Amino acid sequence: MRLKYLLSVLLAAGLSTAAFANPYETTLKNGLRVIVKEDHRAPTAVQMVWYRIGSTDEVDGASGVAHVLEHMMFKGTPSVGPGEFNKRVAAAGGRDNAFTSRDYTAYFQQVPKEKLVDMMQLEADRMRHLNVGAKEFEQEIKVVMEERRMRTDDNPQAKLFEQMNAVAFQAHPYRRPIIGWMNDLETMTAADAKAWYDTWYVPNNAYVIITGDVDHKEVFAQAEKFYGPLEGRALPIRRQQIEPLQEGTRRLTVKGPAELPVLIMGYKAPILRDIDKDSDPYALEMLASILDGHDAARFNKKLVREDKVALSAGIDYDATARGPGMLYLHGTPSEGKTVADLEAALRAEIARVQKDGVSPQELKRAKAQLVAGQVYKLDSMFGQAMEIGQIESVGLTYQKLDRMLEKLQMVSAADVQAVAKKYFNDEALTIGILDPQPLDGKARRPAVATRH
Repeated sequence: MRLKYLLSVLLAAGLSTAAFANPYETTLKNGLRVIVKEDHRAPTAVQMVWYRIGSTDEVDGASGVAHVLEHMMFKGTPSVGPGEFNKRVAAAGGRDNAFTSRDYTAYFQQVPKEKLVDMMQLEADRMRHLNVGAKEFEQEIKVVMEERRMRTDDNPQAKLFEQMNAVAFQAHPYRRPIIGWMNDLETMTAADAKAWYDTWYVPNNAYVIITGDVDHKEVFAQAEKFYGPLEGRALPIRRQQIEPLQEGTRRLTVKGPAELPVLIMGYKAPILRDIDKDSDPYALEMLASILDGHDAARFNKKLVREDKVALSAGIDYDATARGPGMLYLHGTPSEGKTVADLEAALRAEIARVQKDGVSPQELKRAKAQLVAGQVYKLDSMFGQAMEIGQIESVGLTYQKLDRMLEKLQMVSAADVQAVAKKYFNDEALTIGILDPQPLDGKARRPAVATRH
């Protein structure tokens, strides 16, 4: 729940916006934005480079190319050999990683502050000088296909969620998995990855965020030195794909080897588009916290502990995205209970909110929980960079994070009841069920650490 994460970090600052009082920003002549958040509590620095490109920008037949290119970004340039990027970060006493989402692709390094300049030079180098050779591509595409097998094909719960999206979204690119369909990966070529890189990996389609024990003026000077010479390029027009109105409940069943069934109920829900004018996304975040934000929340208290109809029950809602939004109810029924029993119980809890609303005490506890659950992340340089990066990635601005806090504080019990009535509508509902099949007796593919 990304909005909850953003707001809770602000709330944890003692109901102030002090944590975001000093980001400094400049834009280079090539269009690259550089945002610096000074925090002098520890002698470290984080650099994140965000590209406004993700799986939502792919086309049918090329799913997964954004993620594949992320892998290729570690395969070297004319001045940095394959795999050497990670070695240089480690030698500097730092850590690095990367991640691809529907809406963006991002890269980061966390290092001692005196090594930040080296990291800026490395990132600037691969922003426009990446080698996308056939030999390295053939090796890496096999890694990506194995990642898909491990994380999705051999994981019935992940496969259910993938199929849920494919059914819930019929036209919008969110219907495609970020990692890509296997057939698309099998037919992808190095030329496909190179075209993606040449088109989208340009300074005017990126922004750099640096947090830590730094001086913003010095960072701006180094950014001009390393990133400034890179040439921008006109970007293709992005055609907005509108998801057609859903006009009835959709149901699907996925069969797979598993011990327990799983139920997911996905409702179409609003996305935060205007921080000042929107109100429903904030109320939905509050509703999610009341239902599933803490041990005493309604789902855990009623469905798990009292009625024992569920082994687990939860709600997920991400109010920030470039595309359409979804709110998911999910759970696993207890022994002796069925998926139908769990669905009825989840519906009953929503109906209770619709009919009786929520108490002032519940609302107060939910707001407090948003503070308690995330307070420690204020001490993270990485967390601060993530807040700025994620909100910027969906077309909103970090400069209004304080306004988001104000809007959250304004949510009333009546607002929560109103969104429960408005958005839990069967016409916009997709229901997915994992039907467990007998385990085959073979050892399951182990969960191994990967770069992502």
